[in-house]
Amino acid sequence: MIFKIVKYPDPVLSKPGEPVTEFDDELRKLVADMFETTYASQGIGLAAPQVGISKRLTVIDLSMGKDPKDKLVLANPEIIDRKGRQYTEEGCLSFLEIREKVVRAANVRVRAQDEYGKWFEVDGDDLLSRCLQHEIDHVDGVLFIFRMSPLKRNLALRKIRKLQRDGEW
Repeated sequence: MIFKIVKYPDPVLSKPGEPVTEFDDELRKLVADMFETTYASQGIGLAAPQVGISKRLTVIDLSMGKDPKDKLVLANPEIIDRKGRQYTEEGCLSFLEIREKVVRAANVRVRAQDEYGKWFEVDGDDLLSRCLQHEIDHVDGVLFIFRMSPLKRNLALRKIRKLQRDGEW
């Protein structure tokens, strides 16, 4: 099932998600649907709040469905180490019209659970690092526009208001 992507300023995007506590078939169905939604939206990552579900759950696939071993499911993720700095452009499925450069760590180590509840750690560099941080921000209720400079954020918010007035948001 392909979910409708929740757009800013829906309140579910701004509140921290609830911890995942049940690792059952229902969760695995949600994960499969989130991957399907990600691919249908031409994305590389999706957090549960972006589909209106306030859970600490995210999926990532940098291959966009081309390589099954690239699929990452992160329940209850937390960043346990950060190194370096990168300043690169990001986009977001909840802000389709907005792309802007933001500062992120160049390398991160994340601890999370898979869809069966097994704990693991993953290291991310460059694009994977940026994607991990972006999606974990979502489950923490933090949006990438609030990582932009105040000037760029105000321009983005102005653009969103115009799109809303025009019925395009």
